[in-house]
Amino acid sequence: MARARVWVYVPAVFLATICSIFADVNPMVGVLFVHVLERGHFQEGFRSFQETYGIITSTPITFSTNLHDHPDRPRWIRFIQRTAYHDGMLYGTPTLRDIGQKIIEVIAYNRNTYETTKQTIIMDVEQPIGLNLPYQVEFFVKNRDVEEVLPIEVQKHFMDRVENIWGSNHLTIVNITSALDRGGRVPLPIEGRKEGVYIKVGSNILFPSCLEEEIHPEEQCSEKLEPTSCEDLFSPYFIIDWCNTSLIDKSKPDIPEAEMVPGDGVLTDGGEYDPPSNFLESRNYYSDYVVTIAVPLVIGLILSLILAYIMCCRREGLEKRDAKTLDIQLVHHHSIQDNTSELRNMAKSRDAIQPLSTLPMFNARTGERAPPRLPFNTDTSRVPLILDQQPKNKQIKHPRHQFPKGILIQAQDPREPHSDPYLR
Repeated sequence: MARARVWVYVPAVFLATICSIFADVNPMVGVLFVHVLERGHFQEGFRSFQETYGIITSTPITFSTNLHDHPDRPRWIRFIQRTAYHDGMLYGTPTLRDIGQKIIEVIAYNRNTYETTKQTIIMDVEQPIGLNLPYQVEFFVKNRDVEEVLPIEVQKHFMDRVENIWGSNHLTIVNITSALDRGGRVPLPIEGRKEGVYIKVGSNILFPSCLEEEIHPEEQCSEKLEPTSCEDLFSPYFIIDWCNTSLIDKSKPDIPEAEMVPGDGVLTDGGEYDPPSNFLESRNYYSDYVVTIAVPLVIGLILSLILAYIMCCRREGLEKRDAKTLDIQLVHHHSIQDNTSELRNMAKSRDAIQPLSTLPMFNARTGERAPPRLPFNTDTSRVPLILDQQPKNKQIKHPRHQFPKGILIQAQDPREPHSDPYLR
């Protein structure tokens, strides 16, 4: 069993980290505890590892942790494993009510062979002697994830910078919390974007002047304010968001809140309670009927009467229209109507002559039919549209006059001298 005592004046001990999963661990109240679940240690328990003669390979392993005989871990312990190819980490800070022995069960899963191995960790939470950290500072590092600051080397690197600011080595890391556990948003999957982490450091020495500037965060968050000397000590390895950095002074006694004295539950004023009756009172729905049905019907009837008066009673009529129209306009209007009606009647009664293209070939004078000039199997694609010239005296029907049947007009040949046409 490995035990460690954390003293205020021993700056070297600010983290209790046990690397062996077979040994008991002793977290301290008020001090950060980190336990690494190394994939190499759990890989030795797989049968596939023993069959390969102990050759450590990059096997994907995931962990599941819980309190013995419970489905979940203790409330102060958090677990983080980024991927199956990274080690898992148990971390957290116990409180006074967490003092005692706890058994944590760890189950490792081999994602390739589906093998499992189970091991237990015995945690004996103790209270350190003489540990008093009334002055605490919670830094928000926005360029780191929580698993990046949990290793002991990174914590020492961060504590060296805090010691330069504080001017003392009596410092202890109290807690480390991911920004996601504080309600932060998951960053976009862009290179360089981090979740952010809160690191709380405690000491028994007053705050340095550099950190006391953070008491007024509204002034520190101003865009016009230049970077402080504290920021120069952290950057570029740790980028501190001073707007989310806070000071916690526990040296001042807390003012107890006024205790509320419960009463006897009896009302002093108002007399006895009179519950409502079980019988429903009768209600008159006449007013509701008038408002919801009668009023809209009356309004609709009035609008209908107004529309009927406009459509029927406000029309001019034919007599009034004719009285206001000049006689000459009426004569023109009636003449146009009469002529239109007459033309329509004539169009209905006339005998239309079918085109010659739809009739068999015939002689207009004798009425004799003639066979077509071309046989039916002739390739008509090479036949010209006009087979021959018109005859000298082609008889055509005048397009603008109608003559009795048998009376034709002789067409003059354009090659002959002009002469007056004659009728046959």
